[in-house]
Order: sequence, then C-alpha cells, then structure tokens
Amino acid sequence: MRYITGGIALGAALALGGLATTAEAQPATPKSLYAPSELVLTVGYGDTAATASIQRAVSLSCSSSGTGSHPMARAACAQLRTANGDFDTITKSATDRMCTKEWNPVTVTANGVWQGRRVAYEHTFANPCAMEGGKGLVFEF
Repeated sequence: MRYITGGIALGAALALGGLATTAEAQPATPKSLYAPSELVLTVGYGDTAATASIQRAVSLSCSSSGTGSHPMARAACAQLRTANGDFDTITKSATDRMCTKEWNPVTVTANGVWQGRRVAYEHTFANPCAMEGGKGLVFEF
C-alpha cells in the first residue's frame, strides 16, 4: 500500500499559500477619538534619572477620562491638559512653601506619549520639601 499524504500536504500548503498572498491588509482603525496619551511616571532619590534610586512608579493613561495605576488619574490628566502637556509648568510653578536649603535631591520623570507626541521629561527638586511644594497632582503618588 502506498501513502500519498506528502502529496496531499503539499497540495494543501500550496492552496493555503495562495490564499495568504491574495488577502489584503486591512488599514489600522483607531480605538479612540483621542490621540494616545500613555505615561510612566517615577519618583526617585538622586541627582539625575540615570543615577536616581526609584522609589515609586505609576502608569497614567489620559486618552479619555484618566486611568492607570496613578491614584488620582483623572485629576492628574486634568492638570496636564490645563498645562497643555508642559511638565515644566507643573513642576516649576511658584510656591510659597518654606523649605530648608539642604541638598537631598529628588528626581521625577515622565516617559511615554502625550497627545500623540513622544515625552521624556526629567526634573530634580533640591529636597523632598521642595518636591512637595512643586510636584502638582501629576507626581502625587
């Protein structure tokens, strides 16, 4: 008895291969009406993000109302929208908080995408007291 399974398998592969080449690629459809806004935010002790010891990190998605592991996602997204995504507006705003002049740097970072554009932000506060006065809701976690 002769087996012809190899021929059948070859015929099936050719038939499937022909189907694969005739299928057309479907255009990507957006899942939302909003531009992507997905960020990872960190707080760490050190002079720069490269040398900081990361203490906390959260995710923040502002594509619609605000989600992610950030404890106040909606409020943080609202603050970013008010600042037009300018993190300097948030972290470098004037404050009347009184702090010592000690140098114990705390660095905050934001990496990801804000309304469709790439974001890589880093800011170093002189100490934790200075950070409390200038972190805004975005870095409140």
